[in-house]
Amino acid sequence: MKIEVFAVLKDFYDKQFTIGEALKDIHELKRYLITQKPEAEGILRVCRFAVNDELVGSHYNLKADDRISVIPPSSGG
Repeated sequence: MKIEVFAVLKDFYDKQFTIGEALKDIHELKRYLITQKPEAEGILRVCRFAVNDELVGSHYNLKADDRISVIPPSSGG
C-alpha cells in the first residue's frame, strides 16, 4: 500500500511511504500507524482517509495496491 500524509502528519511520517504489511481495513491501518509513531495518535484519531482519491470509512477493506491519503482536519479563514 502506498500512503501519503498531509499537513501536520509530515512532522511524524515521510510525505509518501509504502507499507508491506497485510492490513485488513482502515481501522487496522490507523492502529498500525499509531504503533509506528505513538506521538501521532491524537491527530490520527481525527483524520479522514481516502483510498484511490475517494473518502472511505474505518471498515473499508484494503487491498495491497491501494493508494491511501491520510487527511488531518484543516481550518481556513
